[in-house]
Amino acid sequence: MAELKDIATQVRRDIVRMVHGAQSGHPGGSLGCADFLTALYFKLMKHDPNFKMDGIGEDVFFLSNGHISPLFYSVLARSGYFPTKELSTFRMINSRLQGHPTTHEDLPGVRVASGSLGQGMSVAIGAAIAKKLNNDKSIVYSLHGDGELDEGQNWEGIMFAGSKGIDNLISTVDHNGQQIDGTTDHVMPLGNLGDKFRAFGWHVMEMDGNDMDSIIASMEKARKETGKGKPIAIMMKTVMGKGVDFMEGKHEWHGIAPNDEQLRSALAQLPETLGDY
Repeated sequence: MAELKDIATQVRRDIVRMVHGAQSGHPGGSLGCADFLTALYFKLMKHDPNFKMDGIGEDVFFLSNGHISPLFYSVLARSGYFPTKELSTFRMINSRLQGHPTTHEDLPGVRVASGSLGQGMSVAIGAAIAKKLNNDKSIVYSLHGDGELDEGQNWEGIMFAGSKGIDNLISTVDHNGQQIDGTTDHVMPLGNLGDKFRAFGWHVMEMDGNDMDSIIASMEKARKETGKGKPIAIMMKTVMGKGVDFMEGKHEWHGIAPNDEQLRSALAQLPETLGDY
């Protein structure tokens, strides 16, 4: 676990440096989900950095809340999909690392454009169906924001997956209670998300998304629940801005960049563990 925690710390360091360098981007949710995506790519998922778009014979991941692209890019680079030095091009003109992941730049690891929120659930379900048709026993993983679930298309997909028994899908909801305009309770109260997924026929679990032990144990348990007739939804509690004290729990950091002084403060809290890009 110590190694995973060190990787997550470096990933957080990458995130704040990337967003500061571009003076644009979304640090809050990226920092909050850093532990989860680190665990997924460095411990849990069977995947190959020698990227193949079809993903046959390997687990695949879809980032639905695409605005947390700094996290996604850092984890992909740190796990060998492309050189870490490319992280310095984040959001630059002609860079492959655009503000939301896209496919036309042919960036290894990215299978779907996710600039428009709410579409990742449908894509993940489609990929899971394809794996079933191909008798591919590997798993489809997806990550969604709680505020993103305001989008109605999610619920059509959730209803479909439950009714059709898409049981090779593990969808995680980043339940940090924050979105760009305020708390989720203020913008659009979500009610009990777990109960909603259960009502649509999903197996629902909960985990602490900022505790590496909880993530590993919960995700391994989730994998054992695949193949039992129900898709799996994990309600993941996180803190927006986790790891940087002045960002933690504040919706304002959903989509603003730190200034020079704030960057120095953030980096002082995030020691370099793997080497900066």
